[in-house]
Amino acid sequence: MQSTTGPTERVYHVVEDPHAHAEHAHHPETGTNLGFWIYLMSDCLIFAILFATHAVIGRNYAAGPSPADLFDLKLILVATFMLLFSSITYGFAMLNSYRNNVRGTITWLLVTGVFGLAFLGIEIYEFQHLAHLGATPQRSAFLSSFFTLVGTHGLHVTFGLIWLVTLVFQLKKHGLNAANNRRLMCLSMFWHFLDVIWIGVFSYVYLMGVVG
Repeated sequence: MQSTTGPTERVYHVVEDPHAHAEHAHHPETGTNLGFWIYLMSDCLIFAILFATHAVIGRNYAAGPSPADLFDLKLILVATFMLLFSSITYGFAMLNSYRNNVRGTITWLLVTGVFGLAFLGIEIYEFQHLAHLGATPQRSAFLSSFFTLVGTHGLHVTFGLIWLVTLVFQLKKHGLNAANNRRLMCLSMFWHFLDVIWIGVFSYVYLMGVVG
């Protein structure tokens, strides 16, 4: 703040720092990353609640089928590898984006989408198979918590795939500009987050459910 003194009064002028606006304009990703991390933390809370619910009521079978009667671990293992492979191929997409290779980035994103679709297809098949056996969410508290937890994760994968396809169109139209690079980074965090959640689902819900 500067002041000038006139003959009868003192006038104050606010001097703005031009670098403050310049830094904000040059680093819009700072706000995006912070907002996206807050979103991921809120998603963590949702899944933590769903895991806790399953921990409390996941053994209430109501004289119905238990995890050992229902789960096909070989099929779930294949689905797990599909999701893990999709994370690896997404890493290749990111490497190509660092090299400013639009075609390579799009190609690996599409490969990621194929693995994601394969995971989702197996999950839908499993749900249909369980419903055919009469193991629906209303059958027992265990099945209610199971379908809620696994279904919520499946919905996240579905939204991730929609996001991925939208991003492919954005890349075809605008290339690897700053906005698309930021979107790639956010989707990368989201996709790896889904991987981490699924490892928890596979270990706790499926493996411990069958073994325990």
